[in-house]
Amino acid sequence: MKILYYDCFSGISGDMNLAAMIDLGVPEGYLRQELAGLLLKDYSILISEDIRNSIKGTKVRIRTKADSYEHRNLNDILQLIHKSGLNENVCSSAERMFRTLAEAEAKVHGTSPDDVHFHELGAVDSILDIVGAAICFDYLKPDRIISSAVELGSGFAGGEHGTLPVPAPATVELLKNIPVKKGSQPFESTTPTGAVILACNVNEFTDNLSFRIQKTAYGIGNRQSAIPNLLRVHLCETLERLDKGDHSLIECNIDDMNPELIDYIMDKLFAEGADDVFITPIIMKKTRNASQLSVLCSNKKKEKLISLILNETSTFGLRTFSVEKTALPREFISTDTRYGKITLKKAILPNGDSKFKPEYDEIAAIAKAHNKPIREVYREIMNDLSQEK
Repeated sequence: MKILYYDCFSGISGDMNLAAMIDLGVPEGYLRQELAGLLLKDYSILISEDIRNSIKGTKVRIRTKADSYEHRNLNDILQLIHKSGLNENVCSSAERMFRTLAEAEAKVHGTSPDDVHFHELGAVDSILDIVGAAICFDYLKPDRIISSAVELGSGFAGGEHGTLPVPAPATVELLKNIPVKKGSQPFESTTPTGAVILACNVNEFTDNLSFRIQKTAYGIGNRQSAIPNLLRVHLCETLERLDKGDHSLIECNIDDMNPELIDYIMDKLFAEGADDVFITPIIMKKTRNASQLSVLCSNKKKEKLISLILNETSTFGLRTFSVEKTALPREFISTDTRYGKITLKKAILPNGDSKFKPEYDEIAAIAKAHNKPIREVYREIMNDLSQEK
Protein backbone atom coordinates (compact mmCIF):
# COMPACT_ATOMS: atom_id res chain seq x y z
CA MET A 1 0.00 0.00 0.00
CA LYS A 2 1.30 3.43 -1.00
CA ILE A 3 1.36 5.77 2.01
CA LEU A 4 1.98 9.52 2.12
CA TYR A 5 3.16 10.39 5.64
CA TYR A 6 3.25 14.01 6.82
CA ASP A 7 5.79 14.71 9.57
CA CYS A 8 4.53 18.09 10.81
CA PHE A 9 7.17 18.70 13.49
CA SER A 10 7.35 22.33 12.33
CA GLY A 11 3.74 22.69 11.18
CA ILE A 12 2.44 23.09 7.65
CA SER A 13 1.47 25.89 5.30
CA GLY A 14 0.12 25.78 1.76
CA ASP A 15 3.41 26.76 0.11
CA MET A 16 5.41 24.32 2.27
CA ASN A 17 3.05 21.56 1.14
CA LEU A 18 3.48 22.43 -2.55
CA ALA A 19 7.24 22.53 -2.08
CA ALA A 20 7.27 19.11 -0.41
CA MET A 21 5.14 17.61 -3.18
CA ILE A 22 7.55 18.90 -5.84
CA ASP A 23 10.51 17.66 -3.80
CA LEU A 24 8.76 14.28 -3.63
CA GLY A 25 8.52 14.03 -7.41
CA VAL A 26 5.49 15.92 -8.74
CA PRO A 27 6.88 17.50 -11.96
CA GLU A 28 7.11 21.28 -11.76
CA GLY A 29 5.96 21.64 -15.38
CA TYR A 30 2.93 19.43 -14.80
CA LEU A 31 1.86 21.43 -11.75
CA ARG A 32 2.23 24.75 -13.57
CA GLN A 33 0.28 23.46 -16.58
CA GLU A 34 -2.61 22.22 -14.44
CA LEU A 35 -2.77 25.42 -12.38
CA ALA A 36 -2.83 27.52 -15.55
CA GLY A 37 -6.35 26.23 -16.19
CA LEU A 38 -7.61 28.41 -13.33
CA LEU A 39 -6.99 31.48 -15.51
CA LEU A 40 -5.75 33.53 -12.55
CA LYS A 41 -3.76 36.63 -13.47
CA ASP A 42 -0.84 38.63 -12.12
CA TYR A 43 1.00 35.90 -10.23
CA SER A 44 4.23 33.99 -10.52
CA ILE A 45 5.39 30.77 -8.84
CA LEU A 46 9.08 30.72 -7.93
CA ILE A 47 10.47 27.24 -7.26
CA SER A 48 14.02 26.76 -6.04
CA GLU A 49 16.30 24.62 -3.94
CA ASP A 50 17.04 25.98 -0.48
CA ILE A 51 18.59 24.91 2.81
CA ARG A 52 17.33 25.10 6.39
CA ASN A 53 19.65 24.07 9.21
CA SER A 54 21.86 22.20 6.71
CA ILE A 55 18.91 20.24 5.27
CA LYS A 56 18.32 20.67 1.53
CA GLY A 57 14.78 20.87 0.22
CA THR A 58 12.48 22.75 -2.13
CA LYS A 59 11.04 26.21 -1.59
CA VAL A 60 7.95 27.64 -3.29
CA ARG A 61 7.13 31.34 -3.31
CA ILE A 62 3.95 32.67 -4.89
CA ARG A 63 4.18 36.34 -5.79
CA THR A 64 1.24 38.51 -6.77
CA LYS A 65 0.81 42.17 -7.57
CA ALA A 66 -0.30 44.20 -4.59
CA ASP A 67 -3.46 45.33 -6.40
CA SER A 68 -4.39 41.87 -7.72
CA TYR A 69 -6.14 40.60 -4.58
CA GLU A 70 -9.86 40.11 -4.92
CA HIS A 71 -12.37 39.54 -2.14
CA ARG A 72 -13.83 36.43 -3.74
CA ASN A 73 -16.53 34.48 -1.96
CA LEU A 74 -16.89 30.72 -1.93
CA ASN A 75 -19.07 30.60 -5.05
CA ASP A 76 -16.54 32.70 -7.00
CA ILE A 77 -13.77 30.26 -6.15
CA LEU A 78 -15.84 27.17 -6.95
CA GLN A 79 -16.67 28.63 -10.37
CA LEU A 80 -12.95 29.17 -11.03
CA ILE A 81 -12.27 25.54 -10.14
CA HIS A 82 -15.07 23.95 -12.16
CA LYS A 83 -14.34 26.08 -15.26
CA SER A 84 -10.63 25.21 -15.14
CA GLY A 85 -10.71 21.98 -17.13
CA LEU A 86 -9.13 20.09 -14.22
CA ASN A 87 -10.27 16.50 -13.88
CA GLU A 88 -13.24 15.55 -11.69
CA ASN A 89 -11.14 14.15 -8.83
CA VAL A 90 -9.11 17.34 -8.54
CA CYS A 91 -12.18 19.59 -8.72
CA SER A 92 -14.03 17.54 -6.12
CA SER A 93 -11.03 17.52 -3.76
CA ALA A 94 -10.42 21.26 -4.14
CA GLU A 95 -14.11 22.04 -3.62
CA ARG A 96 -14.19 19.94 -0.44
CA MET A 97 -11.20 21.82 0.97
CA PHE A 98 -12.62 25.25 0.13
CA ARG A 99 -16.04 24.40 1.55
CA THR A 100 -14.42 23.17 4.76
CA LEU A 101 -12.29 26.31 5.01
CA ALA A 102 -15.31 28.55 4.38
CA GLU A 103 -17.31 26.69 7.06
CA ALA A 104 -14.51 27.20 9.58
CA GLU A 105 -14.15 30.90 8.77
CA ALA A 106 -17.93 31.37 8.88
CA LYS A 107 -18.22 29.74 12.28
CA VAL A 108 -15.41 31.88 13.71
CA HIS A 109 -16.87 35.13 12.37
CA GLY A 110 -20.56 34.37 12.87
CA THR A 111 -21.70 34.29 9.25
CA SER A 112 -22.58 31.65 6.65
CA PRO A 113 -20.06 29.89 4.37
CA ASP A 114 -21.63 31.45 1.26
CA ASP A 115 -21.23 34.93 2.74
CA VAL A 116 -17.53 34.60 3.60
CA HIS A 117 -15.71 37.39 1.73
CA PHE A 118 -12.39 37.30 3.52
CA HIS A 119 -9.22 38.48 1.90
CA GLU A 120 -7.41 35.29 2.92
CA LEU A 121 -10.04 33.03 1.37
CA GLY A 122 -10.02 34.83 -1.97
CA ALA A 123 -6.29 35.50 -2.23
CA VAL A 124 -4.56 34.07 -5.28
CA ASP A 125 -1.91 32.27 -3.24
CA SER A 126 -4.54 30.44 -1.16
CA ILE A 127 -6.31 29.28 -4.31
CA LEU A 128 -3.07 28.05 -5.85
CA ASP A 129 -2.02 26.31 -2.62
CA ILE A 130 -5.29 24.42 -2.20
CA VAL A 131 -5.92 23.54 -5.85
CA GLY A 132 -2.23 22.68 -6.13
CA ALA A 133 -2.56 20.24 -3.23
CA ALA A 134 -5.49 18.54 -4.97
CA ILE A 135 -3.46 18.28 -8.19
CA CYS A 136 -0.48 16.76 -6.36
CA PHE A 137 -2.56 14.17 -4.51
CA ASP A 138 -4.21 13.19 -7.78
CA TYR A 139 -0.79 12.84 -9.43
CA LEU A 140 0.78 10.79 -6.62
CA LYS A 141 -2.38 8.71 -5.99
CA PRO A 142 -1.52 7.51 -2.48
CA ASP A 143 -3.73 4.73 -1.11
CA ARG A 144 -3.66 6.39 2.29
CA ILE A 145 -2.48 9.70 3.77
CA ILE A 146 -1.26 9.70 7.38
CA SER A 147 0.10 12.54 9.51
CA SER A 148 1.90 13.06 12.77
CA ALA A 149 0.51 15.36 15.44
CA VAL A 150 0.59 18.91 14.09
CA GLU A 151 2.84 21.63 15.53
CA LEU A 152 0.90 24.91 15.80
CA GLY A 153 3.60 27.33 16.94
CA SER A 154 3.10 30.08 19.52
CA GLY A 155 2.83 33.82 20.01
CA PHE A 156 0.70 36.20 17.95
CA ALA A 157 0.24 36.77 14.22
CA GLY A 158 -0.99 39.79 12.28
CA GLY A 159 -3.62 39.60 9.55
CA GLU A 160 -6.55 41.41 7.97
CA HIS A 161 -8.48 41.06 11.22
CA GLY A 162 -5.70 42.49 13.40
CA THR A 163 -3.32 40.73 15.77
CA LEU A 164 -4.59 37.27 16.72
CA PRO A 165 -3.25 34.54 18.99
CA VAL A 166 -1.47 31.57 17.44
CA PRO A 167 -3.01 29.33 16.24
CA ALA A 168 -5.46 31.44 14.24
CA PRO A 169 -9.11 30.85 15.19
CA ALA A 170 -9.85 29.22 11.81
CA THR A 171 -6.90 26.85 12.28
CA VAL A 172 -8.26 25.80 15.68
CA GLU A 173 -11.67 25.13 14.14
CA LEU A 174 -10.19 23.11 11.28
CA LEU A 175 -8.05 20.95 13.56
CA LYS A 176 -10.79 19.95 15.99
CA ASN A 177 -10.37 16.31 17.12
CA ILE A 178 -6.91 16.20 15.49
CA PRO A 179 -3.81 15.72 17.70
CA VAL A 180 -1.76 18.92 17.90
CA LYS A 181 1.31 20.30 19.71
CA LYS A 182 2.10 23.88 20.62
CA GLY A 183 5.16 25.92 21.44
CA SER A 184 8.04 24.34 19.56
CA GLN A 185 8.21 27.33 17.21
CA PRO A 186 7.93 31.01 18.26
CA PHE A 187 5.63 31.89 15.34
CA GLU A 188 2.52 30.68 13.49
CA SER A 189 3.79 27.37 12.11
CA THR A 190 0.45 25.98 10.88
CA THR A 191 -1.74 28.24 8.75
CA PRO A 192 -5.44 27.77 7.96
CA THR A 193 -4.50 26.67 4.44
CA GLY A 194 -2.12 24.04 5.77
CA ALA A 195 -4.69 22.94 8.34
CA VAL A 196 -7.46 22.43 5.78
CA ILE A 197 -5.16 20.34 3.57
CA LEU A 198 -4.62 17.97 6.49
CA ALA A 199 -8.20 18.06 7.79
CA CYS A 200 -9.72 17.11 4.43
CA ASN A 201 -7.18 14.56 3.17
CA VAL A 202 -5.49 12.75 6.06
CA ASN A 203 -6.98 9.35 6.86
CA GLU A 204 -5.19 8.88 10.19
CA PHE A 205 -3.11 10.91 12.65
CA THR A 206 -0.39 9.01 14.48
CA ASP A 207 3.21 9.45 15.56
CA ASN A 208 3.79 5.69 15.30
CA LEU A 209 5.70 5.05 12.09
CA SER A 210 5.43 1.41 11.04
CA PHE A 211 6.19 1.81 7.35
CA ARG A 212 8.97 1.12 4.91
CA ILE A 213 10.17 4.58 3.82
CA GLN A 214 10.92 4.77 0.10
CA LYS A 215 11.54 8.49 -0.33
CA THR A 216 11.68 11.61 1.85
CA ALA A 217 10.98 15.18 0.74
CA TYR A 218 11.34 18.58 2.44
CA GLY A 219 9.22 21.65 1.85
CA ILE A 220 11.01 24.74 3.16
CA GLY A 221 9.16 27.52 4.97
CA ASN A 222 9.93 31.23 5.25
CA ARG A 223 11.34 31.34 8.79
CA GLN A 224 14.77 30.83 10.31
CA SER A 225 14.62 29.12 13.70
CA ALA A 226 16.46 26.70 15.97
CA ILE A 227 14.08 23.95 14.91
CA PRO A 228 14.21 23.88 11.09
CA ASN A 229 11.17 25.42 9.43
CA LEU A 230 10.51 22.37 7.25
CA LEU A 231 7.62 20.14 6.28
CA ARG A 232 8.91 16.60 5.96
CA VAL A 233 6.88 14.14 3.86
CA HIS A 234 7.68 10.45 3.44
CA LEU A 235 6.52 8.23 0.60
CA CYS A 236 6.14 4.82 2.24
CA GLU A 237 4.67 1.38 1.85
CA THR A 238 3.06 -0.63 4.61
CA LEU A 239 4.79 -3.58 6.15
CA GLU A 240 1.52 -5.45 6.71
CA ARG A 241 -0.14 -7.55 4.04
CA LEU A 242 -3.61 -6.42 5.14
CA ASP A 243 -4.90 -2.97 5.97
CA LYS A 244 -7.16 -3.18 9.02
CA GLY A 245 -8.96 -0.36 10.72
CA ASP A 246 -12.05 0.61 12.66
CA HIS A 247 -14.81 1.93 10.43
CA SER A 248 -18.52 2.64 10.63
CA LEU A 249 -21.46 1.31 8.67
CA ILE A 250 -24.33 3.80 8.31
CA GLU A 251 -27.73 2.51 7.20
CA CYS A 252 -31.22 3.85 6.61
CA ASN A 253 -34.40 2.62 4.91
CA ILE A 254 -36.01 4.78 2.21
CA ASP A 255 -39.50 4.07 0.87
CA ASP A 256 -40.86 7.51 -0.05
CA MET A 257 -38.31 9.00 -2.41
CA ASN A 258 -37.77 8.94 -6.17
CA PRO A 259 -35.15 6.15 -6.69
CA GLU A 260 -33.47 8.22 -9.43
CA LEU A 261 -32.33 10.69 -6.76
CA ILE A 262 -30.40 8.03 -4.87
CA ASP A 263 -27.78 7.83 -7.63
CA TYR A 264 -27.02 11.54 -7.14
CA ILE A 265 -26.74 11.02 -3.36
CA MET A 266 -24.41 8.05 -3.84
CA ASP A 267 -22.07 10.22 -5.93
CA LYS A 268 -22.06 12.89 -3.21
CA LEU A 269 -21.30 10.31 -0.51
CA PHE A 270 -18.31 9.02 -2.48
CA ALA A 271 -17.12 12.59 -3.11
CA GLU A 272 -17.21 13.27 0.64
CA GLY A 273 -15.01 10.28 1.44
CA ALA A 274 -17.24 7.20 1.76
CA ASP A 275 -15.28 3.96 1.22
CA ASP A 276 -18.31 2.18 -0.22
CA VAL A 277 -21.99 2.94 -0.85
CA PHE A 278 -24.57 0.34 -1.85
CA ILE A 279 -28.32 -0.16 -2.13
CA THR A 280 -30.26 -3.27 -1.04
CA PRO A 281 -33.90 -3.75 -2.15
CA ILE A 282 -36.09 -4.52 0.86
CA ILE A 283 -39.79 -4.93 1.76
CA MET A 284 -41.07 -2.76 4.60
CA LYS A 285 -44.35 -2.73 6.53
CA LYS A 286 -47.55 -2.84 4.49
CA THR A 287 -45.37 -4.67 1.91
CA ARG A 288 -43.98 -1.38 0.58
CA ASN A 289 -40.98 -1.69 -1.73
CA ALA A 290 -38.02 0.22 -0.30
CA SER A 291 -34.26 0.65 -0.54
CA GLN A 292 -31.73 0.19 2.23
CA LEU A 293 -28.90 2.71 1.81
CA SER A 294 -25.62 1.45 3.33
CA VAL A 295 -22.48 3.57 3.66
CA LEU A 296 -19.09 2.28 4.80
CA CYS A 297 -16.68 4.96 5.98
CA SER A 298 -13.81 5.77 8.32
CA ASN A 299 -14.86 6.99 11.75
CA LYS A 300 -13.40 10.40 10.89
CA LYS A 301 -15.90 10.80 8.03
CA LYS A 302 -18.92 9.39 9.90
CA GLU A 303 -20.50 12.59 11.22
CA LYS A 304 -20.16 14.46 7.92
CA LEU A 305 -21.76 11.57 6.00
CA ILE A 306 -24.57 11.21 8.53
CA SER A 307 -25.33 14.91 8.07
CA LEU A 308 -25.30 14.51 4.28
CA ILE A 309 -27.74 11.57 4.40
CA LEU A 310 -30.15 13.39 6.69
CA ASN A 311 -30.02 16.54 4.55
CA GLU A 312 -30.25 14.87 1.14
CA THR A 313 -32.66 11.94 1.65
CA SER A 314 -36.22 11.66 2.93
CA THR A 315 -35.26 9.44 5.87
CA PHE A 316 -36.22 10.54 9.39
CA GLY A 317 -33.44 8.54 11.04
CA LEU A 318 -30.58 6.12 10.56
CA ARG A 319 -28.46 3.60 12.41
CA THR A 320 -24.69 3.13 12.70
CA PHE A 321 -22.54 0.13 13.51
CA SER A 322 -18.85 -0.11 14.38
CA VAL A 323 -17.11 -2.48 12.00
CA GLU A 324 -13.54 -3.59 11.35
CA LYS A 325 -12.64 -3.18 7.73
CA THR A 326 -9.95 -5.42 6.23
CA ALA A 327 -8.60 -4.35 2.85
CA LEU A 328 -5.88 -5.65 0.61
CA PRO A 329 -3.07 -3.15 -0.07
CA ARG A 330 -3.48 -1.91 -3.61
CA GLU A 331 -1.89 0.38 -6.17
CA PHE A 332 -2.65 1.58 -9.68
CA ILE A 333 -0.15 0.68 -12.38
CA SER A 334 0.04 1.20 -16.13
CA THR A 335 0.68 -1.73 -18.46
CA ASP A 336 0.91 -2.38 -22.20
CA THR A 337 -1.79 -4.45 -23.96
CA ARG A 338 -2.77 -5.14 -27.56
CA TYR A 339 -4.96 -2.03 -27.24
CA GLY A 340 -2.22 0.19 -25.84
CA LYS A 341 -1.58 1.24 -22.27
CA ILE A 342 -4.32 0.65 -19.70
CA THR A 343 -4.56 1.15 -15.94
CA LEU A 344 -4.70 -1.85 -13.61
CA LYS A 345 -5.66 -1.99 -9.97
CA LYS A 346 -3.10 -4.27 -8.33
CA ALA A 347 -3.80 -5.86 -4.94
CA ILE A 348 -1.27 -7.72 -2.79
CA LEU A 349 -2.61 -10.98 -1.32
CA PRO A 350 -1.70 -12.19 2.21
CA ASN A 351 0.56 -14.89 0.74
CA GLY A 352 2.53 -12.25 -1.20
CA ASP A 353 0.96 -12.98 -4.59
CA SER A 354 -0.94 -10.29 -6.45
CA LYS A 355 -4.11 -9.98 -8.46
CA PHE A 356 -5.10 -7.43 -11.08
CA LYS A 357 -8.27 -5.76 -12.27
CA PRO A 358 -8.47 -3.46 -15.31
CA GLU A 359 -10.24 -0.14 -14.81
CA TYR A 360 -13.78 -0.48 -16.16
CA ASP A 361 -13.98 2.98 -17.77
CA GLU A 362 -10.89 2.26 -19.87
CA ILE A 363 -12.18 -1.17 -20.97
CA ALA A 364 -15.52 0.39 -21.93
CA ALA A 365 -13.76 3.10 -23.95
CA ILE A 366 -11.69 0.47 -25.82
CA ALA A 367 -14.79 -1.61 -26.59
CA LYS A 368 -16.57 1.44 -27.95
CA ALA A 369 -13.58 2.60 -30.01
CA HIS A 370 -13.13 -0.85 -31.60
CA ASN A 371 -16.85 -1.64 -31.86
CA LYS A 372 -16.37 -4.91 -29.97
CA PRO A 373 -18.36 -6.47 -27.11
CA ILE A 374 -16.94 -5.35 -23.78
CA ARG A 375 -16.82 -8.94 -22.49
CA GLU A 376 -14.56 -9.86 -25.44
CA VAL A 377 -12.18 -6.94 -24.80
CA TYR A 378 -12.06 -7.83 -21.10
CA ARG A 379 -11.31 -11.50 -21.87
CA GLU A 380 -8.53 -10.60 -24.33
CA ILE A 381 -6.84 -8.24 -21.88
CA MET A 382 -7.07 -10.74 -19.01
CA ASN A 383 -5.57 -13.42 -21.27
CA ASP A 384 -2.71 -11.07 -22.17
CA LEU A 385 -2.04 -10.38 -18.51
CA SER A 386 -2.14 -14.09 -17.68
CA GLN A 387 0.46 -14.84 -20.36
CA GLU A 388 2.72 -12.08 -19.08
CA LYS A 389 2.83 -13.75 -15.68
